[in-house]
Amino acid sequence: MIEMKNLTKRFEKVTAVDNLSLTVPTGAVMGLVGSNGSGKSTLLRLLAGVFRADGGSIAVDGRELFDNAAVKGECFFVPDFPFFYNNSTVENTAALYRELYPNWSEDAYARSCAVFPIDPKGRIIDMSKGMQRQAALILALSTRPRYLFLDEIFDGLDPVMRHMLKKILIEHVSEQQMTVVIASHNLRELEDLCDRVCLMHCGRVLLERDIDSLRRDFRKVQVAFREVPQVPNLFEGINVVSAWRNGNVFNVTIRGAEEEFMPKLNALRPAYISAMPLTLEEIFISEMGAAGYDANTVR
Repeated sequence: MIEMKNLTKRFEKVTAVDNLSLTVPTGAVMGLVGSNGSGKSTLLRLLAGVFRADGGSIAVDGRELFDNAAVKGECFFVPDFPFFYNNSTVENTAALYRELYPNWSEDAYARSCAVFPIDPKGRIIDMSKGMQRQAALILALSTRPRYLFLDEIFDGLDPVMRHMLKKILIEHVSEQQMTVVIASHNLRELEDLCDRVCLMHCGRVLLERDIDSLRRDFRKVQVAFREVPQVPNLFEGINVVSAWRNGNVFNVTIRGAEEEFMPKLNALRPAYISAMPLTLEEIFISEMGAAGYDANTVR
């Protein structure tokens, strides 16, 4: 389990992570989503021990993370732009990692090399962006990390590779109780993979929930009237996140269970009403809009 308490990281006048508290359960796949500059990549670097926090703490299974070689040996971080030396190959980097990571697995290395179609003897810097990510994943999975941190890992991968990566990660989580934290703007990919999601904005957590309950608690509702009721607040008593009107038709995003808001909507005697669950992307847009970050305010 990873426990972050009052975590803060500043870069001169910019506070990238602002008094953030968050817990990632063992064996969970946590998706980090948020606006550009929300602090996702900084948070991953704090979790990987690349950055030292300016305030607060990070504990991995109750152990302090920063400058703790034993804990870092159980973690692996794949950044948005993986770094390799000019002459690095998968093969010679694997030779180095065998000495650095106590859980290195030759079996996992052989299986990963067989799955990802790249030349382990080829120079990694000569490869495409997607192939460089595959090289980083081969090495990451071969260390058999208990904690895997991935930053925009789907970027540059073709659809077949993205599907295969999700399958591989699910297998590792199931077999080894590996904990994964993934920062990504590709919400559709996260929706298929993650069991929890953390929405960040301005270095803080807007919400953190398991995806199933998140889907249950948000609905997009279309309500149509023959004549719109003449009342001061049409949706009074309903937790409306956003709404827009087109004539007598209202499209409303509502936070709450259907059994709570449907009787109130039916009391308005609409001609038509339909409720559907939101996608993760629609929830993201609604919550960010409620936080003042939407197409009307971003330039």
